[in-house]
Order: sequence, then structure tokens, then C-alpha cells
Amino acid sequence: MTISEAKRMDDTILEAFQRLMPQLSVNHPPPEASDLAALIDSPSRLLLARDRADQIVGTATLSVFRIPSGLRCRIEDVIVDKSARGAGVGAELTKAALILARELGAPGVDLTSNPQREAANRLYLRLGFQPRKTNLYRYDF
Repeated sequence: MTISEAKRMDDTILEAFQRLMPQLSVNHPPPEASDLAALIDSPSRLLLARDRADQIVGTATLSVFRIPSGLRCRIEDVIVDKSARGAGVGAELTKAALILARELGAPGVDLTSNPQREAANRLYLRLGFQPRKTNLYRYDF
């Protein structure tokens, strides 16, 4: 398996998201090519995990943004294809995102994970993430 950063949009990335996104959420449709291209062209980083046959079997996004108190990074939408789960893909994607965030100068990295994703939550704890005591609020439109 190899982890790389998407540098330009192509059909293999679009196909991967058509296949992978429903495995993350049934409430969010797969992104359009233009959405993925905008993400790749943004300060955020789209990471791709490829198997030995060069098929994309996982993805993660390092969301990168500046606020008055400094640079912030969050890991979002970690998706591992059901055929590749348990092989360390999620761990490698997360580690790659942490390396990128450190290289960018972020003081740390945040992420959220659905409590029902037990394996993912165990992974994040194993990698050194610490639960934070905070209230997460959301305003839906």
C-alpha cells in the first residue's frame, strides 16, 4: 500500500469516491468532479491509499485553515474500502495526515469520530489522540 497526496483531479479519484463515499455515509452523496477538484486546489490535502494493483482503497482529508489564533488542521472523512479494512489503511492515512500537519506548522490535529465506529475510535486512541472535553454544536440549514 502507498499513501500519496492528490495533486490533480482525474477519473480514478472520481470513481473511488463514487465507491467509497456511500461506505462513510448514506446521508451524503459522493462529491462531483468539480467538488473534488476544488478540494485538491485548496489549502486542504486529499490523501489517497492505493493497493498493490494501484486501486484507491482509502482516503482521508486534512482540512487546513487559518483563524486569528493560528493554523488549524482537522482530519476529516477517513474512508477505507470494506475490502481493505483491518489491513492498516486507516492508520497509514491518519499517520500521513499527522506528518503533513506537523510539516505545515500546526500545533496539533483535531478529529471527530462517530461513537458507533468502534474500530476507528480504538485506532485514534492507539495513535495518541486524546478525547477532549468540549461541546460540539451544529446548526443545520
